[in-house]
Amino acid sequence: MTDEPTARETVTRAFRVAYDGREYAGFQRQPHAHTVGDALLEALAEHGVVDRGSGATHATPPGYAAAGRTDAGVSAVAQTVAFEAPTWLTPRAFNGHLPGSVRVWAAADVADDFHATHDAVRRTYRYHLHAPESGADAPSSAARRDREHAVDDDRFRTALARFDGKHDFHNLTADETGTVRDLDTAATREGNALVVEIAADGFPRALVRRIIGAARAVGRGTADPAWIDRLLDAEPIPGERGVGPAPPEPLVLWDVTYPDAEFAVDREAAESARVAFGERHRDARHAAAATGAVRDRLFSAAEEV
Repeated sequence: MTDEPTARETVTRAFRVAYDGREYAGFQRQPHAHTVGDALLEALAEHGVVDRGSGATHATPPGYAAAGRTDAGVSAVAQTVAFEAPTWLTPRAFNGHLPGSVRVWAAADVADDFHATHDAVRRTYRYHLHAPESGADAPSSAARRDREHAVDDDRFRTALARFDGKHDFHNLTADETGTVRDLDTAATREGNALVVEIAADGFPRALVRRIIGAARAVGRGTADPAWIDRLLDAEPIPGERGVGPAPPEPLVLWDVTYPDAEFAVDREAAESARVAFGERHRDARHAAAATGAVRDRLFSAAEEV
């Protein structure tokens, strides 16, 4: 007489992870810095899923991988990590040992050979660029009070559109391989911000932030649109004519697409994430209101002189 088969105790599971990256040194673990990856593995250690370590010495579960290695300061709403997990590890259970700045909100059970990095077919980033409109139809007060960041929408969109399609972006990244990418770009105005969406199958280091930096320079009128063509040229560009990356904090890993993964939202976990990020947004708005009031007072004082 044979034993009856028992229920499987582990499954390969992919988790959607949202995080506020401002307090982390990026996603990937590092020896002497605290990262989002550290926070996830510390939680798994608290749950008894992996052996406890310290920082980069935490063990990883079998098959552990992430969709992308976001830089220091970059946030995410749909970062994806996958590994062999106990069946009881739901998003809401995962959150039990995570800080409020990191929240798991959805999951999908996937094939055992699933790889969160290699199986992603599309990654989408959104950059929330503070950019009061400076064109003919722009409110003059916004542009006057914040001249340093004001942009002309038409010039910005013209520059951004030049990055659409397949190009070799070797002049816009420090990476030496994987620089040929096929991009889709768009920019939507939301008040004093331009929300820039850039999607591709993958991105070399700092590419999105350098694209933003280049389009912003054209939008501000400090660079000519033809400069974009030079950045996309096959000839290496001298350092003094290159473009530095825009700040990381406004950048969000917005979506990652997997053709064979169906993510189910954990409503309790998603609500927990909404509340946690609502509190962080409120705190950031309070700080911005104070510094904005100081700026406006100084602007008024300067106007009176």
